[in-house]
Amino acid sequence: MDPKTHHPVFLLLLPFLSLVLLTAADDAAVMSTLLTSLSPAPRGWSASTSFCSWTNVNCDSTSNFVTSIDLNSAGVSGSLPPELNQLSQLRSLAVQRNSLTGTLPSFQNITSLEQIYLDQNNFTSVPNNFLLGLPNLQTFSISQNTNLRPWQIPSYLTESSNLVSFFASNAGITGSIPDIFGSFPNLLNLRLSYNNLTGSLPRSFSGSEIQNLWLNNQGLSGPIDVLGNMVQLEQVWLHANSFSGGLPDLSRCDSLFDLQLRDNRFTGVVPPSLMALPALVNITLQNNKLQGPFPQFRAGIHVELGTTNSFCLSVPGPCDPQVSTLLDVAAALGYPMSLAESWEGNDACQGWRFVNCDARNVTIVNMGRRGFSGTISPAFANLTSLRNLVLNDNNLIGTIPDALTTLPQLQSIDVSNNNLSGTIPTFRADVRFNHNGNLLLGRNISGGGGPPGSQSGNSNGSTSGSGKGSSGSVAMIAGVVVAVLVFTGVLLFVSYKCYIKRRHKRFGRVEGSENGKELFKPYGNNGGGVSGYNGVPSELQSQSSCGDHTEIPIFEGGNVTISIQILRQVTNNFSEDNVLGRGGFGVVYKGELQDGTKIAVKRMESGVMGTKGLNEFQAEIAVLTKVRHRHLVALLGYCINGNERLLVYEYMPQGTLSQHLFEWQEHGYPPLTWKQRVTTALDVARGVEYLHSLAQQSFIHRDLKPTNILLTDDMRAKVADFGLVKNAPDGKYSVETRLAGTFGYLAPEYAGKLPHRFHFFKVAELLNESKRSWNAALIKDIFTEEEAAAILNIKTLTPEKFDKWCWKGNKIGKFSVATPMPI
Repeated sequence: MDPKTHHPVFLLLLPFLSLVLLTAADDAAVMSTLLTSLSPAPRGWSASTSFCSWTNVNCDSTSNFVTSIDLNSAGVSGSLPPELNQLSQLRSLAVQRNSLTGTLPSFQNITSLEQIYLDQNNFTSVPNNFLLGLPNLQTFSISQNTNLRPWQIPSYLTESSNLVSFFASNAGITGSIPDIFGSFPNLLNLRLSYNNLTGSLPRSFSGSEIQNLWLNNQGLSGPIDVLGNMVQLEQVWLHANSFSGGLPDLSRCDSLFDLQLRDNRFTGVVPPSLMALPALVNITLQNNKLQGPFPQFRAGIHVELGTTNSFCLSVPGPCDPQVSTLLDVAAALGYPMSLAESWEGNDACQGWRFVNCDARNVTIVNMGRRGFSGTISPAFANLTSLRNLVLNDNNLIGTIPDALTTLPQLQSIDVSNNNLSGTIPTFRADVRFNHNGNLLLGRNISGGGGPPGSQSGNSNGSTSGSGKGSSGSVAMIAGVVVAVLVFTGVLLFVSYKCYIKRRHKRFGRVEGSENGKELFKPYGNNGGGVSGYNGVPSELQSQSSCGDHTEIPIFEGGNVTISIQILRQVTNNFSEDNVLGRGGFGVVYKGELQDGTKIAVKRMESGVMGTKGLNEFQAEIAVLTKVRHRHLVALLGYCINGNERLLVYEYMPQGTLSQHLFEWQEHGYPPLTWKQRVTTALDVARGVEYLHSLAQQSFIHRDLKPTNILLTDDMRAKVADFGLVKNAPDGKYSVETRLAGTFGYLAPEYAGKLPHRFHFFKVAELLNESKRSWNAALIKDIFTEEEAAAILNIKTLTPEKFDKWCWKGNKIGKFSVATPMPI
């Protein structure tokens, strides 16, 4: 063939040949830079020889591209140059066990890269996106780089779907473990020990092929139930974290041989399936709060149980039947730590919190207002001596077990204010049963799903319709919350509430009793059923108003009389060390009952117990036996003993709003965040709205001020001090009353005949104090002389004048409520 015929072919190949030669030249330059970055030069590396001949450097035999670099334990220091990213055909980089420092190079888009070993060096930081675009990556190891600045496991790692091993222990990782593990069908090894990870185990662990899981020594928390679906597990290290809840069923993990769970917050019973694992060789469970029977593993297994667990016995064997039943109850609640810390030993009548006994039999279980979640266990039916069951104001879901109706001695059961659903069981006629505040209870939630309060509709309705209704409700609530926070909902809420008050007349309210005497009955109605329930045991109802009884009272929906002896005992004889605060009519003391209930005891001073003091004492009892709301402080009981008058409330550990607004430095509180101020304002407004419009009988608080707003542990607000509350007649546009309250927070409607809506004056003042932390009594400095005079002589104030200035922008920028703002 004529050689000239080859010229066109050669010309076509020339660009490709040039590209190959240029790329090989690039690799040579990169390797030269790498050589100068290391000290001393690795053995067998020399600038005078071809890089492809250097020791432990491999190149493609045809193109001279670098495919692997192995400097494992080479004794070198220095850094890795960023130019390493230009080794386009690199498949493996191993530089572990050296003294390399500085920022790691980016490996982004080296698509051929399969192995990266960087462990046991002194690298200081990782660049952004340094593992992005590595579809063939199988092993990444960066463990034992203790100088790395904090970084997080990148979510884009899902592009490396061929990943088999990810080793990053003691590597400065923070944040949570991303929920991305459904993208790694071949992942077998995940080691993230000794970092600063927080949060819970990702759900995508479930069903993964992970065999080796090291997550020990950091801040992870929550349950570990997901392990039950990781059936390929062989070694699990979760020790030295804050994992909690019960141990999962690992019966499907047939290959699990090493399980390290020590130094956590696990509770509950050790599952029999765990003791029966066929491959188990080593297990550590010490320094937890495990309960139930002493675990018995088969011979040959190394077991560490320690001394801090709470097994019912010190040797294998069954627990007492009542203990076993209560542990079943705890299991349905997720084994809360508060139960594990006090439910120790094999006798439920020996100091177990929330449990009262009579003749060694459990008669009362009082778990009300404890924030428990989970379900109601049918195991309660095994406590055949149970008389009173109190589960109100928690986050319980599911159904009320029918088995509870078989309890032969049951007198009262309170499951109010939870999230229960299903049918309502039928108890005996003499059982007081309170299930209020469970919107889905007794409703056919499988149907079309109308709004709460509507009829359940056709049972054959569409399931998807119900789902849409639920989603719509959630979206609506979320939208309101976002709107409040974004648009400084403090002032918007006041405007909105005034609008609601105008509309409220169309709907009316539930009629309450107009009989003043009935208001002062400490136990309310005596009828049975839901409407008559007050949650008070009959043996306590029969006692005098301050009797000498030894049984610790339980605090349910109603109020009980409590002996002066108990109150003296729990307050250390009204010791000064127990004083929480002082008010116009006495001193408030802190106490704690034997069942763990913390209380605040208001002791009226005998010297000031004239007609006014007695009226306020009676008013407080009267109001708080008629109303109940999550943002109103609950009255638990009272005592009348000679000249002594004492009221017992739930304890509010964070003190008053006034302390957090004006005295936070003196009390060592952190200043309230804006979110906390908004939340507090909304809580107060909701409590006041309940008093006005939503309770069975309407009341008006005449002394609403920051010192009468108390805060819970989670900084939620509750309105207190109801001694100056007045009954608001239904259907009346205005109220006439004498002046009462604190100037600056004084509701204008209580200085003359003014519209009912003016109660929101007080809420507005509280909102503005929360915003600016200034005292409302300085009202002269805010309003004009005419306006201040109108407040000082409030009886002369007309609705028209109040409408003109009370809500207008005047130095503090108040909104007008004449035209409601939509939310």
